[in-house]
Amino acid sequence: MRLVLVTDAWAPQVNGVVRTLQRTKAEMERLGHQIAVISPDQFRTIPCPTYPEIRLALWPAARLAGMLAALTPDAIHIATEGPLGRAARAWCLKRRLPFTTAYHTRFPEYVAARFAVPLGWTYAIVRRFHAPATRIMVATQSIETELIQRGFANITRWSRGVDLELFRPDERADLDLPRPIHLYVGRVAVEKNIGAFLALKLPGSKVVIGDGPQLAALKAQHSDVHFLGAKFGTDLARHVAAADVFVFPSLTDTFGLVMLEAMACGLPVAAFPVAGPKDVVREGEVGALDWDLAKAVERAITLPRAACRLYAQGFSWEAATRQFLANLAPVQ
Repeated sequence: MRLVLVTDAWAPQVNGVVRTLQRTKAEMERLGHQIAVISPDQFRTIPCPTYPEIRLALWPAARLAGMLAALTPDAIHIATEGPLGRAARAWCLKRRLPFTTAYHTRFPEYVAARFAVPLGWTYAIVRRFHAPATRIMVATQSIETELIQRGFANITRWSRGVDLELFRPDERADLDLPRPIHLYVGRVAVEKNIGAFLALKLPGSKVVIGDGPQLAALKAQHSDVHFLGAKFGTDLARHVAAADVFVFPSLTDTFGLVMLEAMACGLPVAAFPVAGPKDVVREGEVGALDWDLAKAVERAITLPRAACRLYAQGFSWEAATRQFLANLAPVQ
């Protein structure tokens, strides 16, 4: 199969969407398929308002149309709702070609967190974007249920995996910090609700790994927190494994890949009982969910690391990629 993947989220962006797409590409190629990626780095771009690390393609329609026509794809997957996604959608509709989409990010909640736009308005826009897709891929049952309640249709499942060779409990960085070490990994941005973690009164140490638009402000406000910046690959995995509990304060993630990576390193997870954590964390076995995040941390930190590793081993990137392939709509 020759797949064209159109995405507004790609390297050098660092987030769960990019990691998911990159790993899916690698798995597809390993299985013998071809995948061509159309991403912002191939276009003239401008910085995303309030999030300059993200670049948005500027007027991409004409160039993208030529690229799609030249690639002669067997299937087209539109991963994001940004300028490239919208241009690819219009190209497919004009030619009456089937395509699939994915709901990776709760943009309505992200927009509301920054600009106080009513959720109903932005959900109407997002619903209209996805409506013509043959299938809308979502990672969890909770997100599927929420989208159905908001009028979405043609929803199917596309789960996630974890790199068990990279994220492992036996290779740990030497963190010379008071124990227990409470860890957050992810974007340092308002939509991640990181303030709920930083405000907790916890024994030991709080560590944040990641970069983002709130980093400078939060470092100035929380001198007791250890901000280590962005880390990658083996360095990231070793730092995750060195902690004692993973705290995931987000209320808006559709999955939360970092939770799987933490559990693969042997860390139990403390989170709020919302979509994403409800689907990924098995309460009382590999983590704890509670609207009182401090109580979730207190329960989670007592759970055995071995159980977390064993649970993470049930999530395979190959299985997730085969699920993705089965969802695609062939171009006739």
